[in-house]
Amino acid sequence: MSEQTTVDMAELLGRYGGDKSQLIQVLLEIQRRKRWLSAEDLEAVSTSLGIPYTQVYHVATFYKAFSLVPKGKHSISVCLGTACQVRNAPRLLDRIVDIFGVKPGDTSQDMQFSLDTVNCLGCCALGPVMMMDGQYYSKPTNEELERLASAE
Repeated sequence: MSEQTTVDMAELLGRYGGDKSQLIQVLLEIQRRKRWLSAEDLEAVSTSLGIPYTQVYHVATFYKAFSLVPKGKHSISVCLGTACQVRNAPRLLDRIVDIFGVKPGDTSQDMQFSLDTVNCLGCCALGPVMMMDGQYYSKPTNEELERLASAE
C-alpha cells in the first residue's frame, strides 16, 4: 500500500473520542499524514464524530488547507501578487513548470510535486518568490530549481 493511503483511521479517530469540536483537527491530521482527504476519509470522520457527511465535506472544501485530490510529497507555491508580478513572477512560474514538470494546480505523475499559485506569500521585498515545503526561495536560479527538483 502506498504512503498516501496508509493511515490507521481507527487509531486516529479513536484519539479524538468522538468529540465533534475536533473536526478540523481530525481533518488536519489526516491531511498531514496522507496529503489529501478522500471521500472514504470524510465518510469515516462523519461516522466517527457523528457529524453529517455534508457538514464534513463543507468544512473540507471551505478551507484551502485541505485537498480532496492527491498531493505530491513536496508542495510548491509561487507568488503571483503585484510585487512579484512586476519582478517577473510569470517567468519564474514558467521555469518551475519546465523544470519540475508540473502545471499550476496539478501534481506531477510521480507524486513528488504539487504546484499552486498564490496571491501573496507575505515577503514582497523578496520577489519573485516561491515556497517549497515551507521554505522560501527568493529569485531562485535555474540551478537552485534543478537542485530542488531532484529532492527526494
